Amino acid sequence: MTGPTGAPRSLLLGRHDTTRQLQYIGRTTTLTQPAARTVGSHLAPATTVATHPWHGWTFTAGWGTRDVLDVTLAQPDVVVEVSGDLARDAAGRWRHPVRWQRVRTDLSAADVPRWTLPPH
Repeated sequence: MTGPTGAPRSLLLGRHDTTRQLQYIGRTTTLTQPAARTVGSHLAPATTVATHPWHGWTFTAGWGTRDVLDVTLAQPDVVVEVSGDLARDAAGRWRHPVRWQRVRTDLSAADVPRWTLPPH
């Protein structure tokens, strides 16, 4: 996430692939204050950052920029629903930020279908 844990500004999104590796698939648009408080109440920083799958990664602020985001790696166990367009890059990640819709407390990360690279 970007911003403070209790009220993040945006979320970095991932899904586990068929080998159970957490793959980065995109980022949300800036969250409204109510959305940030809602989702923030479900997030916790990674217990051991050094073992987080994205430890050491850098995330840029957007296409064509070299500005690096200041991120806090979270426990990858919260499922959220998002909406967005269908534009994807060659790795299958969303090209544009997606909109956060809600936290899915009825689902665990294990319930989400495994990520596979979309066909070209």
